[in-house]
Amino acid sequence: MQIHQSAEDYLETILMLTQRMGRVRSIDVVNELGYTKASVSIAMKKLRENGYIAVDGEGNLTLLEPGREIAERIYSRHRLLTHFFVQLGVDEDVAAEDACKAEHILSEQTLKKIREYALLHDAEDSVQKSE
Repeated sequence: MQIHQSAEDYLETILMLTQRMGRVRSIDVVNELGYTKASVSIAMKKLRENGYIAVDGEGNLTLLEPGREIAERIYSRHRLLTHFFVQLGVDEDVAAEDACKAEHILSEQTLKKIREYALLHDAEDSVQKSE
C-alpha cells in the first residue's frame, strides 16, 4: 500500500514522541508539529482506519506493526541524513530540517551510499582523534 509523506511524518512523530514521553495523545502530535487539532484528528482517524495506529479509551496512540515499520524506517533515514549533513558542516538545526524533507524521496541506493560514506567518515574521524 502506498503511504503519503504526511502519513509517514505523523507515524514518525508518534514514534519519536513515544520514545521521549512514553504515552502519546493527539494533542502531543498537534504541539509537536504545529498543525491544527482538526487536521491531526482527521489524520489519526485515517491512520487508525488503515491499521497503522490504535487509539485506546483514554486517547493514547499506539503504533501497530505496519505503522511501526514505516515510522522506524523514516526515523532511521532522518537520523542518517541529519548525521551526514552535519558531517558536511551543515548546522544541526538546518541539517535536521533538510533531512526531514529528503528522508521521503531518496532511493535506497542513494541512502546506502550515504550510509557507507558516513560510516567511513566516522571511522576516519575516530582514527584521527586517537592519534
